[in-house]
Amino acid sequence: MNNLIFGPWPWFVVGPIIAILMLSMYFMGKSFGVSSNFRTICTIMGADKFADYFKFDWKAQTWNLVFIFGTLVGGFIAHNFMMNYETIDLSKSTVTALEAHQIKVKGVFSSPEFFSWESFGSLRSIIMIVLGGFFVGFGTRYAGGCTSGHAITGLSNLQMPSLVAVIGFFIGGLLMTWLILPLIFQL
Repeated sequence: MNNLIFGPWPWFVVGPIIAILMLSMYFMGKSFGVSSNFRTICTIMGADKFADYFKFDWKAQTWNLVFIFGTLVGGFIAHNFMMNYETIDLSKSTVTALEAHQIKVKGVFSSPEFFSWESFGSLRSIIMIVLGGFFVGFGTRYAGGCTSGHAITGLSNLQMPSLVAVIGFFIGGLLMTWLILPLIFQL
């Protein structure tokens, strides 16, 4: 039981929870997705005065804002009270590849070299964050939703555009991981 609380939850626990959530939302006429919250937040902050895209009844999306708030609270609780800091075994080739980029691996995935304020200090990091944010925002708008919306809601509702979007997400991720990111690390 301790591993179920303090560690990654197995697929046979999380899968049915997601299925129940998706069925409940389907019967309530709602669709799951995180990116629609950005539109709602921008509308609340007055973006509807500048673009017609933001002119909609944001109060109908209050449930989605509660979901995002719950996601933030859940992430805080999981990180601060349920995190398991056991070391993980990484392959020697992974350790070697990371150390080639001046990343010292201590065996724990959440290494400070990955997730610290100091890692944002370089100009390259700032440019990657800004460009990455732009491309994620553009891609989300262009694809009509984010990865969670398409992969969880769209695929569970057997929507062909979601299947195309998810395939595109995977192709983009593979291209970034194997072609573009190694070029960026060489700069």
